[in-house]
Amino acid sequence: MIRKIIRIDEEKCNGCGLCAKACHEGAIEMVNGKAKLVRENFCDGFGDCLPNCPTGAISFEEREAPAYDEAAVTAAKKAESVEQAPFQGCPGSRFMQIKREDELQEAQISESVAKNVSRLNQWPCQIKLLPVQAPFFDGAKLLIAADCTAYAYANMHEDFMKGKITLIGCPKLDALDYSEKLTEIIKNNDIKSVTVVRMEVPCCGGLQRAAENALRNSGKFIPWQVVTISRDGRILD
Repeated sequence: MIRKIIRIDEEKCNGCGLCAKACHEGAIEMVNGKAKLVRENFCDGFGDCLPNCPTGAISFEEREAPAYDEAAVTAAKKAESVEQAPFQGCPGSRFMQIKREDELQEAQISESVAKNVSRLNQWPCQIKLLPVQAPFFDGAKLLIAADCTAYAYANMHEDFMKGKITLIGCPKLDALDYSEKLTEIIKNNDIKSVTVVRMEVPCCGGLQRAAENALRNSGKFIPWQVVTISRDGRILD
């Protein structure tokens, strides 16, 4: 649809971040030191951000853009308030998103050092502890991994975890079926893809079956793949 929406001139933006703070809907974020309209459907077109820009980098334009999604904005605010609320309980189960600006980070450090950077993008990562809804699931690529794979396969972070939300578990040690929880995660969030990384041992089949059942039960058609790691750390398929 054609509608009024803000435009940010990156040449004029000085990176102060005042517009991002003034945007109550969360449509603007700071990316690599510049303000960016990262969620067009969160921009209501009222321009609360305009008076806060000291360099005049923000203006209105009329163009093709998705409609303002008030329900999505409300849901995002609710999720943010839950994340920021005082937490009572085990600290290990309090969820958080770990923001890694890969392009900026890797431009400043050598390739050898970059390979030693953790690629875990959220906490917790254990399937039993993860909530079924969280901001880090929005637009996420899921990695569902058997916990032993990180020890067997040396380059787990760079080859599989980078750019993904990581969920780990062991169906043998946990003695439960992850299908129901994985179904809720996939059904209730905008998941873009699913990668399952398992060991070659038979008990890891439970993790693969749980993921397959979850994909089927979610009613969504999402790209997915299964990668099997040998006990001596090789990719088998």
